[in-house]
Amino acid sequence: MINFSELKSGDIVLAKFEEQLSEGPIVQVDAETRQACVVTHGDQENWYEPEDLFPIPLTEEQLVKLKFKKEDGAPVSWVRGPFTVRLPENGDNHTVLHYRDETRNIPGHLMVHQLQNHYHGMTLFHLD
Repeated sequence: MINFSELKSGDIVLAKFEEQLSEGPIVQVDAETRQACVVTHGDQENWYEPEDLFPIPLTEEQLVKLKFKKEDGAPVSWVRGPFTVRLPENGDNHTVLHYRDETRNIPGHLMVHQLQNHYHGMTLFHLD
């Protein structure tokens, strides 16, 4: 389950419907009813309760889906324009985000929606 206060339009999450999980973006969040509208299965929009929404771990596969490119080196970084992501590796338990003159060291592993929210906070653009 995801903390409802973290959800924003454009965030990519897993939505559970009839015991099946489907990945899709949030198109609207209704704070009054505490529900989020998610597009799944191509173009099908459904409203979900917070207990039916799950985070997607940020992996190399997810970074590729978000159009990041792997930049070899030590340490390995993922780049999209001037924005860089470094995943935790070799016992390091921090995810490092860098954009121009701002660097964020985040303890542990991020979820996709958290990266999207940090990206928006740092660049003022949506990551989708």
